[in-house]
Amino acid sequence: MPYAPALVWVRAALEPRKQVAQWAIVVVIAVLAGYIAVLLGDSRHFYTDDTEAQYVPMWQLLGNELRAGRFPAMVPWEWMAGNYSLEEAGLYNPPQLLVYLLAPSFDDLALYATAVKLVFSTIAALGVFRICLAYGARAPWAAVAGVAFPFSGWFLFFDEASWFTSHTGTAWLVHAWASAVLYARGRSGPIPLFVFLYLALTIQYAFPAVESGLMIAAVAAGEYLYRRRWAPVLRLLTASGLAVAASMVANLPILLSSQATWRGDVSTIHNDPFLTVPWSESLNASLPSTVPAFTAWWGHVQPLPMVYIAWFVIPALAFIDWKAAARTAAEWSGIALFAVATLMWTAGPGAIGPLRWPARVLPMLAIALLVLVCVLLSRHGVFASSRRRYAAAGALIGLLFIRSFSAAPKLLERHLIAVVFVVALGAGVLWLARNRGIGAAAALTIVATFPIAFVQVATAPATPLSYGFPERRSEMTAAFPDFGGRTLQLADRIMVRDEDRTLAATYGSIALGSYAKNLGLQYVNGYTPVGHAAFAGLLCMAWDGGTCPDAYRRVFAVEPSTDTPVVDLMRMDRVVLQRAQYPDAGEKPAPPGWKFVHYPGHEQQIWVLERVNPLPSPGDLIAHESGVHATVMPEAGLTNRATVSSGTGGRIVLARLAWPGYTASLGDREIPVRAVAGTFVAVDIPPGTHNAQLTVTWRPPGLSISLTSALLAVLGIGLLQWWFRRRGREPELDPVVDDDAATPQAQRPVAVEA
Repeated sequence: MPYAPALVWVRAALEPRKQVAQWAIVVVIAVLAGYIAVLLGDSRHFYTDDTEAQYVPMWQLLGNELRAGRFPAMVPWEWMAGNYSLEEAGLYNPPQLLVYLLAPSFDDLALYATAVKLVFSTIAALGVFRICLAYGARAPWAAVAGVAFPFSGWFLFFDEASWFTSHTGTAWLVHAWASAVLYARGRSGPIPLFVFLYLALTIQYAFPAVESGLMIAAVAAGEYLYRRRWAPVLRLLTASGLAVAASMVANLPILLSSQATWRGDVSTIHNDPFLTVPWSESLNASLPSTVPAFTAWWGHVQPLPMVYIAWFVIPALAFIDWKAAARTAAEWSGIALFAVATLMWTAGPGAIGPLRWPARVLPMLAIALLVLVCVLLSRHGVFASSRRRYAAAGALIGLLFIRSFSAAPKLLERHLIAVVFVVALGAGVLWLARNRGIGAAAALTIVATFPIAFVQVATAPATPLSYGFPERRSEMTAAFPDFGGRTLQLADRIMVRDEDRTLAATYGSIALGSYAKNLGLQYVNGYTPVGHAAFAGLLCMAWDGGTCPDAYRRVFAVEPSTDTPVVDLMRMDRVVLQRAQYPDAGEKPAPPGWKFVHYPGHEQQIWVLERVNPLPSPGDLIAHESGVHATVMPEAGLTNRATVSSGTGGRIVLARLAWPGYTASLGDREIPVRAVAGTFVAVDIPPGTHNAQLTVTWRPPGLSISLTSALLAVLGIGLLQWWFRRRGREPELDPVVDDDAATPQAQRPVAVEA
C-alpha cells in the first residue's frame, strides 16, 4: 500500500500546569538575569533618548497631576506637549496610570525607568511564552522563545532602550495574541482577549494598534484554515471589535484632532530608504555579530544588531521534520501568515500615513519567527545524530556569515568568532537534547542569551540620540534656577556639544526636551511626537521643544488682529535665551516692557528676560479683550468662567492653545469658538451683552460618543462571556498526522534518526 498518513483528531495535548508554572518562573528569572547582563554592559541602556527626554519626565508630571486629584487629559500651561489626550500617554490604560502614580516617589529616574521596563519586558516574555503554549509548544521551548524575545536586536536597542510606547504596546499585544488563539480554539473565554487587546490599543500609539489589527487578521485566517469553521472566527472578530469599540475613548480624540497636528495627513503613502529593511537583512537573524546594511542614523551600515533575533532561530530550521510540519501546517498557519505580513512590511513603504520607518516592525517579525520555530521544534523536532541535518545547519550558518560579512566586511574577525560561538552552542544543545532531555537543552539555549546581550550592549557605540540627562531629580533641582511662573525657552539642542551634556555645563540652566517636568517647572517647551502645527509654525518650535534663531523676533512680534505681542497673548512671565544661539542678545536693549535679569552661576549658558512689571491680574486666562469688558477668568481647570459685557460686540482672546474640543456658552446659549493666528482660543461676544456668564470648556473631542461606545463594548463582552459559559468549553480537536494513527502525538518520544 502506498504511503498514506492517517489523519486522526485527538484532544489537544496540553502541558501539565505544574510544568508550565515552573517554566514561567524560569522565564521571569531569566529576563531579570538578562537585564542584569545588559546593565553590566551599559548602566544607562534603559535610560536614553526618548525615555529620558519624553517619557520619564511625562511620568513625573502626570503622576503629580493624578496625586493632586486632576485627570490630566490637558495640562494647559504646557503649550507644546500638554494635550495628553493626543500624546503617547495611555491615560485610559490602568497599568500606565500606575506607572505615573509611582513615579514622583523616585529620585533616581534611571533606576525607575529600568524597573518599569523590566516589568513590561517580563510581561512581554510571558506573552510570547503563552503564544507558544497556545499553539501546542512544550513548556521548555515556549520558555526559550519567551526569554529570547526581550533580547532580540531591535526590541532591546530601541523599544526597550528608548521607545517606551512600542515596548508596552508589544507587551500587551503578545498576550492578546495568545488569548485570541485560546478563545478561537475554545480553551478560554473572550474576556482575556478583550482586556489585553484593549490595553494594547489604549497605549495611544499607532504602531501597536495597527500591528494588533494585523495580528487578529492573521489569527482569524489561520484559525479558519485550521478548523474550517466560521463560528470560532466570528467569535474572535466580535470580541476584537468590542475591544476596538472600548478603546475609542483613547483613540477617537486623536482622529478628531489630527488636522490640527503635524500628523494631519493620514492618507500619505510614500517610500524612502530610511529604516526600510531589505529582506536579506531582516532574515539574518541568528549571528550575534550582525550589523545590517540599510539607511538609518549611522549612515548605510548600522553599528547595532538591529535585525538580530536569537542565535538559534535560523540553525534550528535544520532540525525540524518539515514533512511532518507540512502535514500540520494549517494548525500553525496563523503564525506563518503574521510572519510573512510583517516581513513584507519591514521592506516598505517607508511611510503609510503616521506609520513611518518600517524597521519598527522588526519586533513583530522576531515574535513570529521565535514562536514558529519553537512550536515546530516542540512538535516536530529531530535531535538525533544526522550528517544530513548537520550539513544543513552548517549551510545555514554559512549563509548567515556571508550575509553579515557582506554588510560589514571590516568586522570579519568578529563574525568568525560569532560563527564559532553559535556552532559550539548548537552542538551543546543537541548533545543535551539527546542525552539529558529537552529541559536541559532549553536551559542552555536560555543561558546563552545573557553573554550575547552583554557583549552586544557593551560593544555598541554611544547612541547619538541620547540627551545625557542627569539621573537624579534632586541634583537637577538643586542646580537649576528657581523659575516661578510660566517660562518660554528659546534654545536648540544642536547647539549643545556632546561634551557639554552634563549637569554642570548645560542641564543646570537649559531644559531640553521635557526636562523641565522633572523639575516641576512650568515650561511651554516640551517633547511631543504630535505637535500643534499652527503654534509650532508661529514660533518655529520643533518636536523636541527646540526653536530656530528667528523665534526671538517672532515671540515679541505683534499679532496683527489683536495688536498685541505674541508673548503677551501667551501671558508668559519669562523668556530664557540660550547664549549659544543668541550670543549677544543680552548686550542689546531688551524688548519694550522687558528686562534682562542675572541669575548668578548661569550666565555662561542663558540670558533671562523677565517683565519690568508683573502681569496684571495673575491667574487670569484672558490675554486680550477688544470691545468687551470682562471680569477675571480664573485659569484653573478646564472649565473657565467670567462675566462679560459688550454694547457693540467684541472679542476675547484666551492664553490657551486652540486645540479641537473647546466649546463656549454665553448664559445658556452656545457661541462659536475661533482661533487667532490659528493658535489662540478666541470667542466673539455679541452686541447687547450685559453681565452675562461666559463659560469656556475643553473636553477631548468625541468624549461622549467614545464613553458610550466603551460602555456598550463592556456590555457586549459580558454577553459573549455569558454565552461562552452557557455553552461550555469546547473540547479542542487538533489534527495530528502520523504513520501510527493509534498513538497520540503527546505520548510519542522525540523523533530520532539513525
